[in-house]
Amino acid sequence: MQIVSIIVVLLIFTIGLVVGSFLNCLIYRVKIRQSFLKGRSYCPECKHKLSWFDLIPLLSYFELGAKCRYCHKPISCQYPLVELAVGLLFAVAALVFEPAIIYFGPVSFFNLISLIYYWFIISTLVVIFVYDLLWYIIPDTAVFAAMFFSIVFYASRFFYELYLTGSANFEILTNPFLAAVLAFSIFMTIFLVSAGKWMGFGDVKYAALMGLVLGFPDIVVGLFLSFFLGAIIGLSLIASKKKEISSEIPFGPFLVSGTLAALFFGKDLIYWYLGI
Repeated sequence: MQIVSIIVVLLIFTIGLVVGSFLNCLIYRVKIRQSFLKGRSYCPECKHKLSWFDLIPLLSYFELGAKCRYCHKPISCQYPLVELAVGLLFAVAALVFEPAIIYFGPVSFFNLISLIYYWFIISTLVVIFVYDLLWYIIPDTAVFAAMFFSIVFYASRFFYELYLTGSANFEILTNPFLAAVLAFSIFMTIFLVSAGKWMGFGDVKYAALMGLVLGFPDIVVGLFLSFFLGAIIGLSLIASKKKEISSEIPFGPFLVSGTLAALFFGKDLIYWYLGI
């Protein structure tokens, strides 16, 4: 990789860090039902408004020694971890979906829009991951926003290809829609059979989003990985006596992990499994 390409990757990583910092604010304010569009950031403990030098992604956390500059209460490790995760995911998304940006190849306007769409989806999935991990709830706002933009994205892609080729490729619309119906149906069946004991209805709604984002065949990989990770980690927690069999374990983080793995490597995993 040339030095210029490395600089581009670092720039994208930095953009992800900044977005991650914003997502931390969004997650907190959604929980307390406060607008994340108005007002400066403040310490959740002492409510002191933070200066710009308190909000530098990653650096401020370590410079402050993981404590608030004003009240000296500990700052959750959630903040740097979310920033780092989003930075890395943004960079990986660019390398996977639009490497021409990294290597200065030709990039169409719609390809750039596609990358921005995937960055938005990644951001939404990170919000869902953290929110469900902390409070055992998948926020409807995040799920429905991602669904809406996914539908807009696929419709735009359909008409863009229609404009370029003169022929209608309806698979662009039907593939993700059918994948969403399949995933939703599977999770709804589990929800109804268990009377909501095995998973919450938030997971059912997320399954529809998962299908929309992944489409076929990646939805199959995403569902398999989600249940596999959930089973492995769940059994490990029970074996280590950190959880009881009857304990509630949020499924959202496993669903998000499966979605991201399938989004980036779904087809590669399928080819590997089939020996192609």
